[in-house]
Amino acid sequence: MSGPSSGDAQSPGFRSGFVSILGRPNAGKSTLLNALIGGKLAIVSDKPQTTRTSIEGVLNLDNAQIVFLDTPGIHKSTTLLNQRMMGTVRAAVEDRDVLLYLADVTAPFAQEDAQALDALKKVSPPTFLLLNKIDRLQDKRQLLPLIEQYKTIREFDEYIPISALTGEGLDRVREAILARLKEGPAYFPPDYLTDQPERFLAAELIRERVLRETRQEVPHAVAVVVEQWQETPRLLRIGATIYVERPGQKAILIGAKGASLKKIGTLARQEMEQMFQRKIFLELFVKVQKDWRQNPAFLKTIDWRAVRGGELEPEPSSDS
Repeated sequence: MSGPSSGDAQSPGFRSGFVSILGRPNAGKSTLLNALIGGKLAIVSDKPQTTRTSIEGVLNLDNAQIVFLDTPGIHKSTTLLNQRMMGTVRAAVEDRDVLLYLADVTAPFAQEDAQALDALKKVSPPTFLLLNKIDRLQDKRQLLPLIEQYKTIREFDEYIPISALTGEGLDRVREAILARLKEGPAYFPPDYLTDQPERFLAAELIRERVLRETRQEVPHAVAVVVEQWQETPRLLRIGATIYVERPGQKAILIGAKGASLKKIGTLARQEMEQMFQRKIFLELFVKVQKDWRQNPAFLKTIDWRAVRGGELEPEPSSDS
């Protein structure tokens, strides 16, 4: 995928800027990112903490370029992995033009919501409260008391009911963002979609299938590393290892006579072929890496920014 560039000369009135998507786990942030840019960049599942790192997606319009940043759900850090995820969230509120805070309207307002809003206490950019999953509400009047509860914590610049799943309200979100962006250049060329390399996207598609196809204790303990990437004129060969923390998790993942792993591989390969537009041969392995979520060296191997020479967030000094 293309790299950063100022692009061609822009027309007068062209606007551009950076927008972060924040919220608690399972609020629908990744679904929103995919919907706003009109394509799949972030994996989606019903498991909390599906997103583990920031994911950049670029929306190119005739008169503007909006760079969106999806982030992990705001939660209490209990492992080194969680602490790094929260470091990603803190970085995502800095130097942004607009912040989108996503709230799940199907869940009652709780203490965790008030704690999550602490991440926005000292921010100055325009901040919108997006009330997501309104497609699941029979009575939209339920939104009014929920909005009032959020107002007791902080005032937002916009209150917009949306459904990231159906697209309802997203035109209003784009319009509200554009109204607050300043005139500026396109930061990336028109064909640029994301900062994620294809190897990372492939690993994430595999992890998504694991999250969707397994239950019990497996999902949070899964990491995927693409170790083989061989392109030929007719075929892309991908070899990937799925890491878990316990032998029992490995058994669940493989399934009886390998049936579970085979299904995961087939579904992941089909999605990759659709995304990459080429024929793919996918081979999966499963290994046990005890307590990898607390292992700094292993965490570095699954951070694609580190592999590409990017800087990791400094280790937090305390839980968030």
